[in-house]
Amino acid sequence: MGQIFPRNANLLMRLSIFAGLLLAVELTLILGVYFRSNYFRQINVAIEQPVPYSHQLHAGVLGIDCRYCHISVDKSSFANVPATEVCMTCHSQIKSNSPKLAVVRESYATGKPIEWLRVHRVPDFVYFNHSIHINKGIGCSNCHGQINTMAVVWQTQPLYMGWCLNCHRNPEKYIRPRDQVFNMDYVQPANQLQVGADLVKQYGVNKAQLTNCSICHR
Repeated sequence: MGQIFPRNANLLMRLSIFAGLLLAVELTLILGVYFRSNYFRQINVAIEQPVPYSHQLHAGVLGIDCRYCHISVDKSSFANVPATEVCMTCHSQIKSNSPKLAVVRESYATGKPIEWLRVHRVPDFVYFNHSIHINKGIGCSNCHGQINTMAVVWQTQPLYMGWCLNCHRNPEKYIRPRDQVFNMDYVQPANQLQVGADLVKQYGVNKAQLTNCSICHR
């Protein structure tokens, strides 16, 4: 019986296997870069909400404290979305007939919550506690950026594991006095490392425990 395949078939087979493996590696690397990219994580992408609420106006110009709307942020594991009643505390008197607030008035009248769109999120397998970070001296702007300058809010930080671990390994670089946690214009002092190290001790931050897997994955 004559030879079916030419002599170079073995070489072509080896090259095709090598090319397939190389392609698989390239696809893995491309997907890895994509899922860590700002595009995938929607970094610096302003999220339009059902109501044109401006943090720049409320938190910046008017100087309203974060806790007025996000009342549980320093007491609970999650930062609550304010109820419509909180909005109407002011807007039943201020700009009460504004067309931009029609959705708020309808929500208040019907009792149906406004469907706000989430801007910052971590994966479902990650446990994040807002209150512990705030009570240990981590400022809002560390994670959320200069919210007080945003007419429409966007995510400024990637919130992936390496980014979180950078702070968990070196909390003295970021920690601030508790009375400055909600200060969006806070500027770190020149001797931040020394001040931070003192605050780490004062607030009882256990650096050795912060890199334990169970802190974030429960």
